[in-house]
Parts: sequence; structure tokens; C-alpha cells
Amino acid sequence: MSHPTRQALVDAGLDLATSGGLSRLTVDAVVNKAGVAKGTFYVHFPDRTAFLVALHVQFYERLRDALLQAIAPLSPGAERLRKSMETYLDGCLHERAVKALLLEARSEPLIAAEVQRRSGEFAAIAQADFQAMGWPDAEISARFFAALGAETALVELETGRNEAARRALWHFARIEEASQE
Repeated sequence: MSHPTRQALVDAGLDLATSGGLSRLTVDAVVNKAGVAKGTFYVHFPDRTAFLVALHVQFYERLRDALLQAIAPLSPGAERLRKSMETYLDGCLHERAVKALLLEARSEPLIAAEVQRRSGEFAAIAQADFQAMGWPDAEISARFFAALGAETALVELETGRNEAARRALWHFARIEEASQE
């Protein structure tokens, strides 16, 4: 469990992300929003990059938790694969500003490494679905699907919900006939 002050700083950063880009997410802005002294920031984070990694981690942990909850009642297969991706994309749309901020920060090596780790985590979830669907190369297919999902999230960051991009995902995974909500 996170220290309450550390969490207050992360919450302040996530809140600030909704009102501006990476350049506006300064240590001063974060501590002012959190109502703590600047030195307190450095007690919890060695630098701004470590703070951005913490924002990334929290954002994706929330997405992962929502995804796992959404697919919990489903058996591996097409319906679960689609539901997991819809949950991921809808979560990214819901937190558009945070997603945009984290996209901007991906040039930071530590954040890029975290992005790669999280993509692998999402691909591992999808791998069971591809296996259940009988794909011979389920692991690599799941990785491709996760990458396509991330790219779709970026498209939707620019356009809002994009049914054409989502249909392309379903087409790739051969699940276009999966149950519609």
C-alpha cells in the first residue's frame, strides 16, 4: 500500500494531467496541488521521471484491474478477448488526458521500459484467448493484438471513439462476429 502523501502527490499529478501537457506537470505544480512542501516530493520520488513512472504505473494498474474484473466471468476465447480490449480502449478514452500525458513521456527510457512491461502483461492475458481460439502462434498473435490495441488507443486519443479502428482490431483477431453489446 502506498504512503498517503505519496498517493496525494500521484493523485495531484493525475489531476493536473487533465488540465495540461507534460510541460505543465512540474514538481512545483504537483506539490502546490497536493498541498505539500517541495522537499516532500523528493522524499517519495528521486526525480520527475520516477514520478512520471508512478503515474504510468497507477494509470495502467487501474486499467488492468478494470480489465480483469470485466473478463472474470468469461472463459478464454473471442468474447473475452473482445471484452478485454473494449475495456482497455474505453479506459483510455475515459482518462484521455492521462493517456496523452503518458504518451508524451514515453521518450523517457524508464517510462518506455514500463510501457513495454505493461504491453507484455496485457499480451499475456490475451494469449489464453488466442490459444482457446486455436491460433497456432498464440503468443506472438497476442503481442501483435496488444500493439494494435495500443495504436487504436492513440487513434482514439485524437479522434474519440473510433468504430473503424475497433472493427480493424476485431478483423485482425477474426472476432468480428463476436457478440455485440
